[in-house]
Amino acid sequence: MELNKILNNLWQQYVEESPASLKIYDLLTAAGENVVNDHIAFRTFDDPRIDVNHLGSFFKKLGYEEKGEYEFPTKKLFAKHYEHKDNEELPKIFISHLLTKEFSPFLQEQVKICVDKIPSSIIHAPELLFSGELWGELDYEVYKKLLNESEYAAWFYVFGFRANHFTVFVNHFKNLDSIKAINDFLKKHDFVLNNSGGEIKGTPEELLEQSSTMANEVDVKFKQGTFKVLNSYYEFAKRYPKNDGKLYQGFIAASADKIFESTDVNKEYR
Repeated sequence: MELNKILNNLWQQYVEESPASLKIYDLLTAAGENVVNDHIAFRTFDDPRIDVNHLGSFFKKLGYEEKGEYEFPTKKLFAKHYEHKDNEELPKIFISHLLTKEFSPFLQEQVKICVDKIPSSIIHAPELLFSGELWGELDYEVYKKLLNESEYAAWFYVFGFRANHFTVFVNHFKNLDSIKAINDFLKKHDFVLNNSGGEIKGTPEELLEQSSTMANEVDVKFKQGTFKVLNSYYEFAKRYPKNDGKLYQGFIAASADKIFESTDVNKEYR
């Protein structure tokens, strides 16, 4: 599958399941801004059949290369980011996975049950990246138990393979050219921001500033009935030049740690 087709499929799935993000995109476009995507983020488990390296292999075959590794001890996550070797205008790819061995036997068992149910015909196909939840009927009791241990695990159990979020590259904006300006614009239009660690994560001195909306609330069908779950959000990033004059292209683990909380159902400010 061609890279452009994968990226287009991911975007279409994202805006169909996250209408608030499409509304933001349309508002920014109407304001005269050129909305360029900085990076796409994925979540997964550390089972080698679907881990960071496996999902990353699809992008490596299409011209991407590994650029950075990140650890999140509190959330028990590991991540890598990828950049295209020949075209810096293509979005970066950020893939994280849950370190399941650091959780309960129940969580580990549920992960194995889910992964075992993924059809072999798709597990090695790039379509896996946007195939959604592949383990059949969802159990709300399982979801709640996973949520008690890891919001990340519960999210992936419900939504599976898809872009967790897209990210607007604020450097391309003419007027809303700072994270504060973007945040003010979003609040003016009644969007709720993730304020974990402050509305702006990172600093110019760290060469990266980020913010994000809180995730959309959507109806999800479980075998016990339909319940509301937070799915995806929109992120915004402004990058600053390094000493060589080139924009910093990496990520800051401490800031990304707070961005993950955009899907946290337990946040009081929700």
